[in-house]
Amino acid sequence: MNADSETNSNLTSNSPCTIEVCDMTIDDLSPVFHLGESLFTSELYPYLYRTWDEWEVIGLYNTDPEYCLVAKVDGQLAGFILGTIISKAAWTYGYIIWLGVDKNFQRRGVADKLVDKLIERMIEDGVRYMLADTDPKNVSAVKFFARKGFGNARKHIFMSMNLSKHEYYGRLIAYERDKAERSGYRTPRRHL
Repeated sequence: MNADSETNSNLTSNSPCTIEVCDMTIDDLSPVFHLGESLFTSELYPYLYRTWDEWEVIGLYNTDPEYCLVAKVDGQLAGFILGTIISKAAWTYGYIIWLGVDKNFQRRGVADKLVDKLIERMIEDGVRYMLADTDPKNVSAVKFFARKGFGNARKHIFMSMNLSKHEYYGRLIAYERDKAERSGYRTPRRHL
């Protein structure tokens, strides 16, 4: 997130702040996307099974707006949480899909307030079991969720394959790219 440098220089991890948690609005879509873009980078999480893009924000805002919340401090976006409800047989699960806090506002209670508000809202909607996942190397997130009462951690094995470097699939990709270029088709760039 681009914030004015004077504001950032006055922010310290110990300075008190009033955190306002509210429903995400259409005007928050772009700032939330850009904050997430700065936090969930492929350099930090190259094999994250769920990648951050504008459709993560837009899709959840369209399908689950009641579980898309933002935190603001003095009108400035400090963080966001995006969630959903999953109903399976006898259980209704609340799922925290994305939680992000601007680096200038970390360790000031922003994530706590976002998670608490989302869980309260989900309890009202019948949720009795909460889920959250994160990369096991994201130690601060693991510690945060444990402190909030999440437990029963399970490690998942996610395997990946670079299709471009695969002997067969790489040729198939090259063929499809050449075919598209011959027909004049270009893949549109996505921007929010």
